[in-house]
Amino acid sequence: MAETDSKERIAKRMARAGVASRRDAERMILFGRVKLNGEVLTTPATVVGPDDVILVDDKPLPDIQPPRLWRYHKGRSVMTTHRDPEGRPTLFDSLPPGMPRVISVGRLDYNSEGLILLTNDGELARKMELPDTGWTRRYRVRVHGRVDPAALAELAKGITVEGVRYGPIEAALDREQGTNAWVTLSLKEGKNREVRRVMEHLGLPVTRLIRVAYGPFQLGQLQPGEIDEVQKKVLREQLGLPGPKAPPAKPADKPKPAREPAQGRQRDARRRR
Repeated sequence: MAETDSKERIAKRMARAGVASRRDAERMILFGRVKLNGEVLTTPATVVGPDDVILVDDKPLPDIQPPRLWRYHKGRSVMTTHRDPEGRPTLFDSLPPGMPRVISVGRLDYNSEGLILLTNDGELARKMELPDTGWTRRYRVRVHGRVDPAALAELAKGITVEGVRYGPIEAALDREQGTNAWVTLSLKEGKNREVRRVMEHLGLPVTRLIRVAYGPFQLGQLQPGEIDEVQKKVLREQLGLPGPKAPPAKPADKPKPAREPAQGRQRDARRRR
């Protein structure tokens, strides 16, 4: 994630600059929105170096900044995309002034709520989204219907729904309220609409879905629409990022010559006389 002088694929460079995720950067290139050294780029399979000039929508690519991460509480009826063709509100519309351009780590659908992580570094987002990272996403889910604890326990073995295989899901019944119930689900893949599809497969339509944790980061007491930056020290510890560079060492001062005792100086003066 730190800036480097080595060459790299242009989509990766764009992601590190916070313009878009690597996948979205590739789409921008295919749509002709990116120029390299004055020429419209036609393929994302292009390697660039530190001296190449990159323009996105005729604007210079931003300088690569140190990675930053924020916790954000997404409310219901809010999109996680930067633009919505139907004109629905997006979480990016409500970010406070002074925020750099950020992208989300994964998404929550329109009617889901809870924790979204935002970062200025597309490569950092990609790293946190990968299943290999091993981070658990935890959700509190309100469902309609009678919950069978045995069926929830079976989810730990994984489940196939309409030809899609979902990995192990840890599920526990929290409480029942009439014909509704609250269930806590923990999973590591986070496929599109995974929680809703699995619960509906069990005959339990979801009426409310809240993500309360993403890996080591918790929703905590954040209220809908609130945002809080993760401390750089915590970010380094959780993701193994390099720490700040130490300032260059100052040159050592030359030792001053030892002064001759006063009695010796007086004796030498008498000899010269």
